[in-house]
Amino acid sequence: MIPRRTLLAAAAATPLAALTGCASQNLAGYASEKPVLDLAQYFNGTIDAYGIFQGRSGQIAKRFTVVMECRWTGNEGVLDEAFTYSDGTTQRRIWRLTKHADGRYTGTADDVVGTANGQTQGNAFRWNYTLALPVDGTVYHVGLDDWMYLIDDRVMLNRATMSKLGVRLGEITLSFTKRTP
Repeated sequence: MIPRRTLLAAAAATPLAALTGCASQNLAGYASEKPVLDLAQYFNGTIDAYGIFQGRSGQIAKRFTVVMECRWTGNEGVLDEAFTYSDGTTQRRIWRLTKHADGRYTGTADDVVGTANGQTQGNAFRWNYTLALPVDGTVYHVGLDDWMYLIDDRVMLNRATMSKLGVRLGEITLSFTKRTP
């Protein structure tokens, strides 16, 4: 039998990323959830979003709003995002999405390294990509594990984990509200 003190010492020495790596969501677990998310239907028109970025400690490091102008032509979508941060700075990201079979999506944006990959099931969408993130004059490539959940025809919630080399850097939480035409 392993002494309790040894187990506690091992747990304390184990990186948090290793402990949480086993406890991840499964997209298939949302397959029967309603309402069913169709990205081309939801991300069509104007959407307002409100978000926060929390660092590793949980402290809110940034607050922001986003106005998204979205449109689709067939299986090709454009999500034009205009960010305004609490410190007054602004940013623009234009996503170009492609819808594939089985609820799969790919996407690109100027500050995304390579291609983003995602898939929908039920009311959920999981989106993974690498973002080129400028911080104090240096650009870091960070991974995002992005989950979106459709609540109703107008509201969607989003939670993303940002990491680098397996170390969690923080979390982004957003609420999207689709404007009524």
